[in-house]
Formats: sequence, structure tokens, C-alpha cells
Amino acid sequence: MEQINIEAADNEGTGHLLTIKPISEERYQVFEQQERVATIEIDEQDLGHCRQSLDCRIDLSLINAVRETIISHRKNSFQR
Repeated sequence: MEQINIEAADNEGTGHLLTIKPISEERYQVFEQQERVATIEIDEQDLGHCRQSLDCRIDLSLINAVRETIISHRKNSFQR
């Protein structure tokens, strides 16, 4: 998977431009303005869950948007 750029709103409605870069099949780094703000790992047993790094600096709504984007992108890649 190549990097993905998304726009998503946080819990307060503020928009954020995020870049998602894969580290491995399950792990992804999330950047905002070229600064890493989170690392997440998709739970392959339950795609509704993911784990974020201890130094995660984005709120739950942004984490969920990132997770949903990754899952959607992976589904679309498999269908090609």
C-alpha cells in the first residue's frame, strides 16, 4: 500500500489533513504537516478495533477515520 492522504474532522469539528504511511501489513504511521502524530496497528482478528501508540496525539474520531480509510483502501486493493 502506498501512502494515503485524507481530510478528517476531530471531536471539535476542526479539519485535519493527514498522511497515512504503511510500516507493515498491520502497522501505519500517521502524519500531520510532516510530523508523526500517531502509529496505529489494525487488529486483523477484529477490523473494528485498532491499537494506537502511547505517544498518539490525535483524538478518537481521527483514529477511527484513519482506521476506516485503511480498511476501505485495503478492500479496494484486493478487489482489483
